[in-house]
Amino acid sequence: MLARIMDDGDANLHGNVHGGVIMKAVDDAAGACAARHTRGKAVTASMDEMVFLEPVHVGDILTCRAQVNWTGSTSMEVGVRVTTQRWDDADADGHHVASAYLVFVAIDDDERPRAVVPVLPETDADRHRWAEAVIRRESRLARRQAIRARRVEHAAPTA
Repeated sequence: MLARIMDDGDANLHGNVHGGVIMKAVDDAAGACAARHTRGKAVTASMDEMVFLEPVHVGDILTCRAQVNWTGSTSMEVGVRVTTQRWDDADADGHHVASAYLVFVAIDDDERPRAVVPVLPETDADRHRWAEAVIRRESRLARRQAIRARRVEHAAPTA
């Protein structure tokens, strides 16, 4: 979990926090989660999905909670839930403002992929997150394959 107060330097002219500031906080939280899980280096391979539900304002405490949802042999999906609460309202519950799914690859000192410790879903919520992560992975792989096939099909003839 990472948290910090949003200030004027994070905001656009309307007083809303830039999406890119939130995305960086999400990547930081997910990266820390991935590195802790792998007990070593892990790099962002993709941000599969980032959904902004409500604006974040100057003065909000932005909190990112990250969790490994799925693991493969060298990669993992990390889900991040972003909440806010006003800095001056100690009784307020966090308000869900965004969610994101990122893929990380564990790497060794030579920056080559290395094995990831498997995550074994234990609760119904864990199994739910795992199943949805598998769907997102299959979608990513199918999209990548379709794009490659289209590029080959429509490649300019070579001399």
